[in-house]
Amino acid sequence: MKKNNGNIREKTREYAFLLLKFRMRSEKELIFRLKKKGFPEEVIQETVCVLKEKHFIDDQIFTRAWISSRLKKPWGLIRIRKELREKGISPGIITEQIAQLKEGYAEIEVVRALAEKKMGALKAVEPQRARARVYGYLARRGFSPAIASEVLREL
Repeated sequence: MKKNNGNIREKTREYAFLLLKFRMRSEKELIFRLKKKGFPEEVIQETVCVLKEKHFIDDQIFTRAWISSRLKKPWGLIRIRKELREKGISPGIITEQIAQLKEGYAEIEVVRALAEKKMGALKAVEPQRARARVYGYLARRGFSPAIASEVLREL
């Protein structure tokens, strides 16, 4: 019985490391994937504790990396917040990390560049319709409606 229990612990850790090998994950994401694989709850909790102690899982670092990668895409802050909430990151961590990484990030400039590029591709479309399409595009990417409207008025 002990050997079997040790084997399950080992398989759980191996699977957790396999998941972490592909990309960083939040604690909630990792727990969800381990549960989905059918590992026992107590073994999952034990594995997560060990991974947290050894800093393989850290929601602060994960959040910082996630925001940084999404800003490079570029995605808007609204969408980034939503994604992080879905990944189980606490609102406090999200707010703190966005505040830190937002310094030097000019959302209006990013929106302007995207809008200009998109409007250029829609030259054959009626201007009112093109603006509506660009606004929808910016909204789906998670940019602030106020900033999107302001930029579209300028264009």
